[in-house]
Amino acid sequence: MTTATQLTVRKAVINDVPRLQKMINGFADKNEMLHRSMNELYENIRDFVVVEEDGELLGVGAIHVTWDDLAELKCVAVAAEAQGRGLGKMIVTRCLEDARELGLRRVFALTYKPEFFEKYGFKVVDRSTLPHKVWGECIKCLKYPNCNEIAMICPVTPNAAGNGHLGPQAQP
Repeated sequence: MTTATQLTVRKAVINDVPRLQKMINGFADKNEMLHRSMNELYENIRDFVVVEEDGELLGVGAIHVTWDDLAELKCVAVAAEAQGRGLGKMIVTRCLEDARELGLRRVFALTYKPEFFEKYGFKVVDRSTLPHKVWGECIKCLKYPNCNEIAMICPVTPNAAGNGHLGPQAQP
């Protein structure tokens, strides 16, 4: 007899930080994303959402506001054993919804896997169109200026109430 499991997408909490760091840095060790310090994760905990199943953290992502109309979708990761189950979609959908609720107009991502983000309406752009990111964070990175991440952006348009909604191509 099989027991049903419960998948939950929720805002991250302080107790998640050690598990977040282990998952994110595991992908970073394979050069698939950037390493994150405990300090950085604690300082930005409100940006993060997680997917868990029966208390086990299976995925993570964050929406980080960088300017009045712009946020970065970052740290999207799904545990290897949970990939292919739609958890990445759950994370991106939740992060884009958070961006919409904040009233943001654009969300960008820097990625090595553009085909994943294209499914959500992201389009490749020149990194120079993201000066807040480049001069705020990229310049501090060990890979700068020889980074080979691909910059992508997705529109998030406001509705009549002032809240945003995802553009037609950005509907997950």
